[in-house]
Amino acid sequence: MIAFAWIIGLALLTRFFAGVEEQQINPNQFPAGSVDISGSHEVVLKQNRYGHYVLNATINGHEATMLLDTGATDVVVSDDLARDIGLRRGPAGYAMTANGRVKIYQTTIDQLQIGSILLHSVPASINPAMDGGGVLLGMSALKQLEFSQRGNELTLRLLTP
Repeated sequence: MIAFAWIIGLALLTRFFAGVEEQQINPNQFPAGSVDISGSHEVVLKQNRYGHYVLNATINGHEATMLLDTGATDVVVSDDLARDIGLRRGPAGYAMTANGRVKIYQTTIDQLQIGSILLHSVPASINPAMDGGGVLLGMSALKQLEFSQRGNELTLRLLTP
């Protein structure tokens, strides 16, 4: 009985600390959006412990973890995630990445939602060389937003037409 209690206790501690670690890697798991006085939608993101902005968002209604990357021309989706959420491969091309030249495929994201910010018809790339289900939130989405950093927070605001 005591051994069973220890096993249960260790399992609960493991689960607790796994959640703490995930929160340190992605402190924006549930980015709350708001509407400011002018009626513009905005989302405030917190830096993770490495100084990056990692967040959960949705692509065509499917949740995805994204890394904000102002150096990426497009939103870049891994091949695995693109297949899982039904993004279609368009024309092939090549892109220069930190790992060199890679073959990519053009696609379009119908809806990209970050908290209360909703973007439509966002140009994107599918990168078969990316591992897992990662997404780089690149400039094809960010150019539709105004963003400002203060301390360890980044405010994204939807640009009004």
